[in-house]
Amino acid sequence: MKNSRALLMLAMAMIAGIAAVVFASRWLIHTSSSAVTPVAVARDDINLGQPLTVNMVHIVNWPTGSVPPGSFTDVKALDGRVLRTSLARGEPVLESKLAPVGTKGGLSAVIDKGDRAITVRVNDVVGVAGFALPGNYVDVIVNTQEPGKGDQQSISKIVLEKILVLAVAQQVSRDDTQPKVVNAVTLQVSPEQAEKLDLARSVGTLSLVLRNQVDKDKLETTGATKLTLLDLPAAPAPAAAPAKPTPTRVRYVEAHAAPHPKRDCIGVLSGVTGSEECF
Repeated sequence: MKNSRALLMLAMAMIAGIAAVVFASRWLIHTSSSAVTPVAVARDDINLGQPLTVNMVHIVNWPTGSVPPGSFTDVKALDGRVLRTSLARGEPVLESKLAPVGTKGGLSAVIDKGDRAITVRVNDVVGVAGFALPGNYVDVIVNTQEPGKGDQQSISKIVLEKILVLAVAQQVSRDDTQPKVVNAVTLQVSPEQAEKLDLARSVGTLSLVLRNQVDKDKLETTGATKLTLLDLPAAPAPAAAPAKPTPTRVRYVEAHAAPHPKRDCIGVLSGVTGSEECF
């Protein structure tokens, strides 16, 4: 009798345990399915300026509480859109990383609104030994002849600061950190900076100075010349020529003889001659 009761209780406990497991699994499945959101991510690394296709992205389940704003849930909505920044494998595709609808791709899609792209010729020295890579910032130095100097003294001066490198040669990838010695660098500038840069390369030689990407300070420099480089005193200014004396106009006043005092005179006749005697 006691054995039958024990077996009955054991059977009821097993049934209750199985029911609890079934209900718990169903609850977990329901909870997990409602806690994720489909998000479009990159299948592989994608460089900026490339148009997206449906084969370059796929959908993954992303925790609902951490879905980044501007993400996409449909890969078809990304077909033809152009990237403004590079994407790593598994990175979500966001609206902020895409060029406006209708952009055809290429370097023009990377340029910020209102800015321009200009290419300058460089060599291994001017191009900072190949370390001026896309995404880096540089300053531009021009070496020319100082204006207004009779001896045509050379001067080096920073003319542009914190200029973004868009591309080196024909590569716009920003993921590679290895130096690349190229013969041309494309910079992003404002229209005013483009005019200044075009004039600078026509009046002298250009050099690029690599700077820290988070350094936003701007410094005012006076430029470097031979005198400042060697710490020599400035040449004395030429002495001014002595001023020529101003000719003085002399006014000549006609001198009038002073009138003689009036005297009493008488005529004296002596023979055939006469004279006058005054007293």
